Amino acid sequence: MTDTILSSATKEVVIGFGRPFVMIGEKINPTGRKLLAEEMKTGDFSRVEKDALDQVAAGAHMLDVNAGIPLADEPALLARAVKLVQTVTDSPISIDSSIVEALESAIAVYQGKPLINSVTGEEEVMERVLPFVAKYGAAVVAVSNDDTGISEDPDVRYAVAEKIVNRAADYGIPKEDVVVDPLVMPIGAMATAGQQVFQLVHRLRTELGVNTTCGASNVSFGLPNRHAVTGSFLAMAISHGMTSAIMNPMHGEVKAAVQAADILNNQDPNCSTWIAENRPKSEDGGSADSSSRRRGGRRARRPDAADA
Repeated sequence: MTDTILSSATKEVVIGFGRPFVMIGEKINPTGRKLLAEEMKTGDFSRVEKDALDQVAAGAHMLDVNAGIPLADEPALLARAVKLVQTVTDSPISIDSSIVEALESAIAVYQGKPLINSVTGEEEVMERVLPFVAKYGAAVVAVSNDDTGISEDPDVRYAVAEKIVNRAADYGIPKEDVVVDPLVMPIGAMATAGQQVFQLVHRLRTELGVNTTCGASNVSFGLPNRHAVTGSFLAMAISHGMTSAIMNPMHGEVKAAVQAADILNNQDPNCSTWIAENRPKSEDGGSADSSSRRRGGRRARRPDAADA
């Protein structure tokens, strides 16, 4: 089985087949968030700290950290954001940037084994990113597009992913440290976007033997009631073998779909996570069952056939 092991200084998270789905919190990203972008540019990282804590409290296993702000010093901002997040939470981090210098500055200050997001199949990008991924012993997200762009053919995307995995091996990076992003397109613009991903994820798992991730919210872009679409997409992707996603764990509908999929795919032993999340709460905030036990009460026994 393929296990991708990520860590902070004190905590380890494993992405793998047959394991609970790994939710990577997406909110620390200034793209489309003007207020966050302006605050980060002026050195105010209070919202970054809050987003980190809120996402972990909501159930994120890892956090994606991005500092892509036009006309800003992204290498310095990303390194500062990564260092801050590591002071307020022990969750491993996905260091997210399309600028190689920013990735280098952030990984240099990171404590543990991060996930580098990302490398594509473009020759120049592979030659620049893969050597320092190997140098720092990190894992990397492999995005399945190359110099020719994003293909609508799942077989072409598979070939790109395979090329990245093989090139990573040339640098001594094992395939378990390559997490493939099959590229999720908006379903409102491309009717077959979901089917393409499901087909590709299945092949990536069964033939290439690698873990997978995606930017989950892309699939519902531009649609009303987005969370229902995103949650359904993730549940179906999990059934085809997807093992992680960059998503918002604070959207209850999406999170519930992921956790229900874990149950149905036998990836939540004894339904323990589901029960802990969904057990009715008593007035004092504890579970109804534990509250009953504290009062010394007994739950009524449901009649069986012998009682009838």
